[in-house]
Amino acid sequence: MLKKILTFAAKLCAFLLMLCLSLWGGGALWFQAAPVMAVAWGVASVATLVWWWRRRSARVLLPWALAVVLMMGWWRTIEPSHDRVWADDVARMVTGRVQGSIVTLDQVRNFDWRSDADYTQRWEQRSYDLQQLQSVDVAMSYWMGPAIAHTLVSFGFSDGRYLTFSIEIRKERGERFDGIAGFFKRFETVLIAADERDILRVRTNARGEDMYLYRLKMPPEVIRSLFLSYLDEGALLKREPRFYNTLTANCTTIVFEMARRIDPGLPLDWRLLASGYLDRYLYDIGALAGQGGFAAQRQQAHITARARAADQDMDFSGRIRLR
Repeated sequence: MLKKILTFAAKLCAFLLMLCLSLWGGGALWFQAAPVMAVAWGVASVATLVWWWRRRSARVLLPWALAVVLMMGWWRTIEPSHDRVWADDVARMVTGRVQGSIVTLDQVRNFDWRSDADYTQRWEQRSYDLQQLQSVDVAMSYWMGPAIAHTLVSFGFSDGRYLTFSIEIRKERGERFDGIAGFFKRFETVLIAADERDILRVRTNARGEDMYLYRLKMPPEVIRSLFLSYLDEGALLKREPRFYNTLTANCTTIVFEMARRIDPGLPLDWRLLASGYLDRYLYDIGALAGQGGFAAQRQQAHITARARAADQDMDFSGRIRLR
């Protein structure tokens, strides 16, 4: 009896593994080849699994297993690239150089957004003094339910300026984000540096997203290290294009990896994957600088109405921080 149970359990595990490989293969073909090939693969995979389950002979799996090996070989040939026809807002990637305490950034985005499809493009060179770095905020922009938010990090300087970094998918012109496609090498990764009046306002005012802005509790030397980590990340991406991954290499996990290089003690947590709950994670590890309990801090951090009211005001950054 025990032997039968163990045999059944082993066969069930093998079946589930093959089912996962079949689903992965279907997704890979759907997003990287052609939907008709994905459908054909799905039909062949289901037929093979049913046949194997009924006949209990591993021989029937040989053609399917060979196809999986060939598909994995083909998958490895798909490489990220910087040479595509990119959407305007991700067409350029920030680069920078440091001379003493002065950081000069090329390709800082400062678009004037009238709607998500109507805008004036501006890419600027800007200089910042690291000795004037005085704050860091994390913005969470909700665009698909409570569990998913886009994470942006904004640095404040004593001269009143703010610079925001955002890890984003690098959409091709006419392309839209698809969370499932993000598992299948469909999008490259890009680092954008932008004026808050551009990158925060486009999400709240042009795209209708809901945004929260939290001040982080961070020593000046750590703020500086994090800022420079973004420059290192941008330089690395410039040299080596990289695919975005919805689960493992996204706007939150990449920032966490950068922060963990500065502070290796940062704990792993499921909320790093369910990015809509990142603020609670930050509160629990004592990283938020606000007063009161989490509910009070979250209410104070809600800036959507303030951002929409500020709109094109040149003091957009100041107005969204009014309490």
